[in-house]
Amino acid sequence: MAAEPARGRDSARPLVVAEGLQRHFDVSRPLLNRLLEGHRRQWLRAVDGVDFTIHRGETFALVGESGCGKSTVARLAVGLYPLTAGRLEFDGQDVSGLAGMRGRRSAAIRRRLQMIFQDPYASLNPLWRVQAIIAEPLQFFGITPSERARRERAGELLEQVGLSAADVAKYPHEFSGGQRQRISIARALAANPEFLVCDEPTSALDVSVQAQILNLMRRLQREHGLTYLFISHDMAVVKHMADRVGVMYLGRIVEVAPRQTLFNRPRHPYTRMLLDAVPSLDKRERRETAVRGEVPNPVHPPAGCRFHPRCPLASERCRREEPAQIRTRQGGLVACHAVEEGRD
Repeated sequence: MAAEPARGRDSARPLVVAEGLQRHFDVSRPLLNRLLEGHRRQWLRAVDGVDFTIHRGETFALVGESGCGKSTVARLAVGLYPLTAGRLEFDGQDVSGLAGMRGRRSAAIRRRLQMIFQDPYASLNPLWRVQAIIAEPLQFFGITPSERARRERAGELLEQVGLSAADVAKYPHEFSGGQRQRISIARALAANPEFLVCDEPTSALDVSVQAQILNLMRRLQREHGLTYLFISHDMAVVKHMADRVGVMYLGRIVEVAPRQTLFNRPRHPYTRMLLDAVPSLDKRERRETAVRGEVPNPVHPPAGCRFHPRCPLASERCRREEPAQIRTRQGGLVACHAVEEGRD
């Protein structure tokens, strides 16, 4: 069995630091159309100035409605997308250029961070046996030298995630969705990573299977000392998994707080809206926050606070001035003029 990488080099220093992350996509019409019709180039600001830190051994969750940019942040964190602007640091190293990085340094960094994707049906090669799927990172990173050793290691990893070592001979189509996600987790663990980015890892699964996968991930986190960036739109899942929560809206983080603080006393009106949408049998616990309208077009986001067209607390200042993050008494951060002025 491969030795685990050294953990906890500096427990006081965050493992991951993101400063001003930006990722913009060109969604312009073709050049000829722009010339003939007089249109300018258009940019989708999927992530537009995101800051966060993740400490060793914790689960930091990003939540928000579809299209808020949280999955784009996940791909930036592992170097699948290049940064448009901003800085990303992993264990004290600047990895802002990871997407374009090659060679030994790239391999050394990528071995320490892995990703679990949302769709277990699309993330596994249907033409490969499970052994080849799990053994690929073992071979790529030179962790296990022989084919026999890789087969044994693949069996060990399958048993760690609740499957049988004999399953290495099967193909992905022979498994259920929950079992396929277990295989994806086993593959992610093959390189002995320290940091796992989990992009909606249970959203494609049945509710009963979701609980099993989440409990498995928590157990593996304890056993391997893993750090998670957990992406989800499901507040109930986040409450079960997260230590701290960041709430995203239209490419920006509007609130960050410890889990209990965020669920017991949310400060940003958008966070309250998300919590109001969680089904509850006790209506007395529900906060009836009047939120109007739909998510604006991210190609042309509103001026000032991006949430102001839907916010019941919006003022003239909210319409013209972008709020800065301020620290709350509960130890969180919130970007809201109404909170700053005491109008919430």
